[in-house]
Amino acid sequence: MTFRVLGIDPGLTRCGVGIVDVTPTRKAALVHVTVIRTPPDMPLEQRLLGIANGIEELLEEYQPESVALERVFAQHNVRTVMGTAQASGVALHLAARRGLAVGLHTPSEVKASITGYGAADKRQVATMVARVLGLDSPPTPADASDALALAICHAWRRGSATPRSVGGTGMTAAQKAWRDAERSANS
Repeated sequence: MTFRVLGIDPGLTRCGVGIVDVTPTRKAALVHVTVIRTPPDMPLEQRLLGIANGIEELLEEYQPESVALERVFAQHNVRTVMGTAQASGVALHLAARRGLAVGLHTPSEVKASITGYGAADKRQVATMVARVLGLDSPPTPADASDALALAICHAWRRGSATPRSVGGTGMTAAQKAWRDAERSANS
């Protein structure tokens, strides 16, 4: 039995959306990936409507069981944070309206889950996403691979399998790194 997750890397100009199926043995398969784009000169409400329509179509077509969304965090560029937060709000609303649980994950949690290292760069994440999904090359642009990484991270975190334990902790190396990243984010 597979678990289908829709991952969203929110943004106003580029909103990455990736859908994966993950088995109880943690094997992940690509279902769909896309980037919903809106032009910067379009009125904000129209951009948000475009993102909402794109996500809603994917929810309807692929019927995920859960949604994974990047947790909005403070950056130096307030304008970027606001756009990300607004796109996140649209995604949260759509998931809630369908009764879907949403997992919010920080970038460091996702990186640790996918690569085993919470400070991995985008290229490392994209490479591991391609490897995990058995793709010939990393998905592009980065928003697409980030959305897939979110979906994989969420499914793996859900505990859909009993992975090989490392050091008697009952966790894989990636899960241990994820736990450590989560602890440091919450400190």
